Amino acid sequence: MLRDRRLSAVKFRRQVPFKHYILDFVCFEQRLVIEIDGRQHSESRSDATREAALIAEGFRIARYWNNDVLQQPVAVLEDILAKLAAR
Repeated sequence: MLRDRRLSAVKFRRQVPFKHYILDFVCFEQRLVIEIDGRQHSESRSDATREAALIAEGFRIARYWNNDVLQQPVAVLEDILAKLAAR
């Protein structure tokens, strides 16, 4: 749903290199990064460093667990829409 401007006519790109990172999804015009995380990301110090670097560049970061994306996709999409509207 994040591809081809299907979500609120906003363009998201997938697996985008940015500085030293690969962003799962990013909308540059809204400065919103969507990260889809698995168990390996719980309490990850490198994720905290990455998030701080992205925030310093003016991005907002929304993180979702893989399970939530698979089991509750509507709730995840509604949350993303709310974040887009809040900008």
